[in-house]
Amino acid sequence: MMPYLLSLGAGILVGVLYAFLGVRSPAPPTIALIGLLGMLVGEQAVPVVKRLIAGQPVLAFIQNDCARHILGPQAGNAAAPDAANPPAPAADAPPRGRA
Repeated sequence: MMPYLLSLGAGILVGVLYAFLGVRSPAPPTIALIGLLGMLVGEQAVPVVKRLIAGQPVLAFIQNDCARHILGPQAGNAAAPDAANPPAPAADAPPRGRA
């Protein structure tokens, strides 16, 4: 129940902010996307500050975890399968070696 109340509160806060900025809801696509980006960046601010206070490394956390969370998985960053561990065939794929 608490996540729903928090979500409602956040929505009301954003609605009030939109009213102050004079932006109608639903916002135009560019404004909405920039707002979503701000939400993602703001969400990562708390863990970064906690790491700063604890004296833990911050730069590596930002480059790896924060960037992955904000940008999503990037093409080419996945580990390539090697010959020792080939990927498993899909369940609907025909067995190998049969014509």
